[in-house]
Amino acid sequence: MELSTLTIIGYVASVFIAISMTMSSFVKFRIINLIGATLFFTYGILIYAWPVALLNAFIISVDIYYLYRIFSKKEAFEIMWVRNDNKYLKRFIEFYGDDIHHFFPEFSFDPEKNTHSFFVLRNMAVAGVFLGRRENQNILFVGLDYVIKEFRDYKNGKFIFHRLQDKIIEDGFDKIITKGHTKHHKKYLKKLGFIEKSDGQFEMQLVA
Repeated sequence: MELSTLTIIGYVASVFIAISMTMSSFVKFRIINLIGATLFFTYGILIYAWPVALLNAFIISVDIYYLYRIFSKKEAFEIMWVRNDNKYLKRFIEFYGDDIHHFFPEFSFDPEKNTHSFFVLRNMAVAGVFLGRRENQNILFVGLDYVIKEFRDYKNGKFIFHRLQDKIIEDGFDKIITKGHTKHHKKYLKKLGFIEKSDGQFEMQLVA
């Protein structure tokens, strides 16, 4: 039996709503839910099901409201420097170990190598951890730039690699390099302005 266009819209809308319910990220949930609600709104209009259309119009307005609040909200970012052998740092990496190795499969915690270790705080909540080391005097190699699920919206990366650039330059660096470990990590690096090199590493030149 051939499916009608209306039936396909209904099925696709249902799929988007179902997927949104699996998202741990609040931003992804709202975006995917918005797409599903928009499709259901269209579906309701086309079949003259006004209760369906009105309900999803309300959901659309709620999703847009929260997305606007998220992307327009000014958050307080800070860094909290820690010693390489800090106990909380070690426990943090152990606690999030499986998720860290999902994005950084080659990562191995070696405190002796790190010259730059800090937590990124968003409104005083720990959002992620950064571990880096000095190479060839002027190069900062990033071994770990991990963000917990609730805060994966690129704001942490923009804070570290853009708003902290002056501080990084003051420390004597003119280049940041790192490895792209997974497809999602490579996409993240490119969005932040890193350039992929022929050897598979990613590089960002710093300009004072």
